[in-house]
Amino acid sequence: MKSFRLLMLAPLFAVSVAGAAPYKADPATSSISAVFKQMNVPVDAKFKRFDAQLDYDPAHPEKARAQVAVDTASLDLGDPEYSGEVAKKEWFNSAQFPKATFVSTGIKPASAGKLTVSGKLTIKGRVLDVSFPVVAKTEGNKQVFEGQLPIRRLAFNVGEGEWKDTSIVADEVVIKFRVSAAK
Repeated sequence: MKSFRLLMLAPLFAVSVAGAAPYKADPATSSISAVFKQMNVPVDAKFKRFDAQLDYDPAHPEKARAQVAVDTASLDLGDPEYSGEVAKKEWFNSAQFPKATFVSTGIKPASAGKLTVSGKLTIKGRVLDVSFPVVAKTEGNKQVFEGQLPIRRLAFNVGEGEWKDTSIVADEVVIKFRVSAAK
């Protein structure tokens, strides 16, 4: 059986932050990736297409809001064949679920430059509440949000049938993101 590198999102999501001033992600300086192990070897796969809409005022982070949508078929595993496999029904089922999304439900200041973000992560039609730390900083005229969101792929039914076997592709996935956004 052929082993396929894979990943989940989450891409998605998982970039949250935002409050009073609308920001739009700059794709050239932003990234969302999924890090997981396949046959105990680390894999870092990047999503090529996503959109993040943020409302954020550094003076009032508690009023922030974020929405992120990731194109599930855009996951790049470094090999066209493997990348095509993760869009299939057993993995993301991108034909039926073309987007994975994150919508914030609360953002709280944690310490200087740090936020705790909570929200709804939707992958493959399954919605789970998530919470994760985010570092917020200003770089030039952009607001930058960086963080990691650990998830379990099987909680979102990513990896069906024979791919539920976590000895080949681990259940644990970390969604890493860097969203650089401007007004």
